[in-house]
Amino acid sequence: MSSPAGASGARTSRHPVSAVIITMNEAANIGRCLESVRWCDEIVVVDSGSTDATAEIAARYGCRVSVRGFTGYGDQKRHAVNQASHEWILSIDADEVVTPALREELCGLLAVKSDVAGVEIPRTMVFLGREFRHGAEHAAPLLRMFRKTRGGFTGAAVHERIDVQGPVTRCNAEMLHYSYVSIEQYLQKFNAYTTAAARMLRADGKRASAAAVAAAFPIAFFRQYLMKGNFLNGYPGFLWAFLSAAYPVVKYAKLRELSRSSH
Repeated sequence: MSSPAGASGARTSRHPVSAVIITMNEAANIGRCLESVRWCDEIVVVDSGSTDATAEIAARYGCRVSVRGFTGYGDQKRHAVNQASHEWILSIDADEVVTPALREELCGLLAVKSDVAGVEIPRTMVFLGREFRHGAEHAAPLLRMFRKTRGGFTGAAVHERIDVQGPVTRCNAEMLHYSYVSIEQYLQKFNAYTTAAARMLRADGKRASAAAVAAAFPIAFFRQYLMKGNFLNGYPGFLWAFLSAAYPVVKYAKLRELSRSSH
């Protein structure tokens, strides 16, 4: 097994950085992720009570591991950031990987004195074994490294984001997102995400008509498959467009179900 966090030698005269990860049954992914952030000075893992070997694998990598009941993506990530020792935070998901080129670029940024508050990192999806080189899932910029004294996560239960006060720069090198290895895994997460999204909409007083539910799929599929260029990503691109287009249909259908059950 690999040596503890921070032991891989990319620690020249730069600002120290804490990698933070929230997990739940990620034994199939977590080792690959942790291997890619061994250069960080600290790795904080907040686990939601995994029943697989996730926590044990993280502990073997020298991570600081704690267990906390899941309270929503935004709140859980806020908690992880609060456990970190260093000002600079790298937020990474268990199914993501920092490439060697990105590692070198991030270390270079951390070695320079600047007023930067956050760093956007391009993320490219790997879906069913295919690295998407076209469409919105190729090199999509996400704010993933930041100074915790200058910003942090929103409290959204799903689709959380990082807000910072100050300048933001962008990397050239990519992070890889090994999103789903099978349709079954996708549908498991799909169910949880659509339920959380519907509950958020309901809490905000939103409603969805039957016509809106029916119209959601063709509009979303046209946008995903043709306008965003997923037809260039082959069969995985078609499946991604199809499943992505189904997301708003199920989300709004669940919202209607929640609205009817409250009357």
